[in-house]
Amino acid sequence: MPKILLVEDDLGLQQLTKDYLEHNGLEVAVLERGDEVFSYLEKNHADLMILDVMLPGKDGFSVCRQVRDKFSLPILMLTAKSEDFDQVLGLELGADDYVIKPAEPRVLLARVNALLRRGQTVTKTSEELQFGDLIIDKTSRIVQLSDKEIVLTSHEFELLWLLASNAGQVLSREHVHQHMIGRQYDGLDRTVDVRVSRIRKKLGDNSDKPFRIKTVWGQGYLFVSDAWDL
Repeated sequence: MPKILLVEDDLGLQQLTKDYLEHNGLEVAVLERGDEVFSYLEKNHADLMILDVMLPGKDGFSVCRQVRDKFSLPILMLTAKSEDFDQVLGLELGADDYVIKPAEPRVLLARVNALLRRGQTVTKTSEELQFGDLIIDKTSRIVQLSDKEIVLTSHEFELLWLLASNAGQVLSREHVHQHMIGRQYDGLDRTVDVRVSRIRKKLGDNSDKPFRIKTVWGQGYLFVSDAWDL
């Protein structure tokens, strides 16, 4: 039974969410303060964390940054605001998805299950891609650039693998979004854009004029196969 850590200080919403998730086959532990999360995860296992933004002790963005530096569990953020700023900031700090409050319980459950499924995917065949000094090993999920290991989140690795395995081919934002997020692109969701930006930064691409993972305006993303010699 997957174990969910729910970090929510609204006790009424916390209980409703906990009851709904448990009714649908998930084990749920709860915390009310952001400054208790890191120490909890050091002592207890969780398969996924649902993290509210507005928390006492430490806000959700700070918690996300702190947790992501050490733990790889999927993070689903809850935000009461609909502005892109909140959504993009959470994704840049390492969150895997977000839901705007008040969240429809079925939508929240669907997002949780989608993240859990992706986390449980195991590749049994040895696959490796190499482009100059860049090596991407799908079995070990290790990325190396010029003999230096590049630390990626699970979703960043999956996105890099998707782009790299289609090197030289422009992949539409709609195709990438459907493949990575599991739902149709609505024209507004910035999740894929933010993850591409994070990958570029980690792989030393130029943020203003990327030459390794290009954005082809009006078409999509292009992984350039001959741009990885350092």
